[in-house]
Amino acid sequence: MTKTKKPEFRPNEFVVYPAHGVGRIISIEEQEIAGLHLELFVISFEKDKMTLRVPTHKASEIGMRSLSSPDMITKALDTLKGKARVKRAMWSRRAQEYEQKINSGDLLSIAEVVRDLHRTDDQREQSYSERQLYEAALERLTREVAAVSSIDEKIAQKTVDDVLTSRAA
Repeated sequence: MTKTKKPEFRPNEFVVYPAHGVGRIISIEEQEIAGLHLELFVISFEKDKMTLRVPTHKASEIGMRSLSSPDMITKALDTLKGKARVKRAMWSRRAQEYEQKINSGDLLSIAEVVRDLHRTDDQREQSYSERQLYEAALERLTREVAAVSSIDEKIAQKTVDDVLTSRAA
């Protein structure tokens, strides 16, 4: 078994945790858990009022990553401009796929979910579960856009909305 290289995350740095989105590392602490001494990243998700402790040696294994580059943000916004690709599979199957994409932590996959589930005013109403998935994906996307661009989430939300409405025009 090879030792995984410890990722170079530092306190006060924003990171993306796949299942929860963008959080800030508030500290790195040592704790003894079940007789093992572990070094842990303490990650705060301000919006969700949640604190998560992640063993430093497991961080990259579970998919924790640094924020995307501004280049990747541009690609994600370009993805939103594309035509929605809705498969003809049953909703439960599609919903599972969307959920997996959202929880993958991959910005482009999240942008695809936003693109595919976005509805304009003249389109049919979304079901409750569609709306939940759409809002989860949209929130993850806007949080990362805001963190990378060092802007307020409301401004990031407007940026994403503008891209989505421009494609409809």
